[in-house]
Amino acid sequence: MRVGVLGHGAIGSKVAGALRAGAVPGATLAGVLTRNGSTSPRPVRDLAELLSGADVVVEAAGQQALREHGPEILATGCDLVAVSVGALVDEVLFRDLTRPRTAPPESGRLLLCQGALGGLDVVRAAAFGGPLTSVRLTSSKSPASLVQTWMAEEEAERLNTLRPGDSPVTVFDGDARGAAARFPRNANVAATLALAAGGWSAVRVRLLADPDATLTRHIVEFAGPVGEYRFELGNLPDPANPKTSGLVPFAVLRTLSDLVPDVPWRVA
Repeated sequence: MRVGVLGHGAIGSKVAGALRAGAVPGATLAGVLTRNGSTSPRPVRDLAELLSGADVVVEAAGQQALREHGPEILATGCDLVAVSVGALVDEVLFRDLTRPRTAPPESGRLLLCQGALGGLDVVRAAAFGGPLTSVRLTSSKSPASLVQTWMAEEEAERLNTLRPGDSPVTVFDGDARGAAARFPRNANVAATLALAAGGWSAVRVRLLADPDATLTRHIVEFAGPVGEYRFELGNLPDPANPKTSGLVPFAVLRTLSDLVPDVPWRVA
C-alpha cells in the first residue's frame, strides 16, 4: 500500500519517518507534499505527483489543506485519512467529501483518524444499539493553548496570566459544532466524537484552561439503550508542537495498518 503524506510538521514528519522505517508492514512512503518541499523525505512537486504514486493520502497539514485538497484527492479514487477533522464543521465541505461518485473513477473513502481520542469503537457500537441519550466531552488543556485570536483582550490576558495553583477556567461550554468552529486548533477531538456519536448537536463540550495541566485530558461520558460509559485519556503534548498531542501520529499509523490489504488478522 503506497502512502502519500500531505504536510511535514509535528504529525506528518513522524508518520513519514515511521513509514520509511517499515513501522507499518505492507505500507510504503510514496511521497510527501509540503509548502516548501525542501526538508521532507521523498518530496513531490505538487498534488498531482503525490496522487500519481499513492493509494491513500494522509492529511497532516491543517484544516485549510483539507479544504483545498480533500475533494481532489477523493475524486481520483484515492482514500484520504483526515487528521484535521474539525474542518468538517463546514457543512459544504462535509458534503463535498462524503458525496458518493458513481462515474469512473469511483470516489475514494474519507477516513477520520481518531487522533488524540480513543474509545470510538465503543461509542459507535453503543450508537448501533439505539440513539445515544447523552454524550459529553470535558477537555482540560494548558491555558496558552486555548487562547484564540477572536478573544477580547481581557479574556486572552486572563488565560495568559493564569499560574499554577489557580483554579481552572471554563472557556467554552456548548455543542460540538460551536467548539470546532471557535477552537479550530483544539476541537478535532470534539468533531471526531460528534461524527462517531451521530451528530454535532448531540455532543456537549466543555473546554477548561487548567494552569496545572501537564497532560491534555479528555473525559468522555455517554449513555444509551445498551449502557452507560465513561473513559478518560491523558495525552502528553508533542515536543515539536505543544498544541498537538503526541499520540496523534501513532493514531495515524494505526489507521494505516488497518488499511493494509491481506493482513491475516487484526483487532477490529
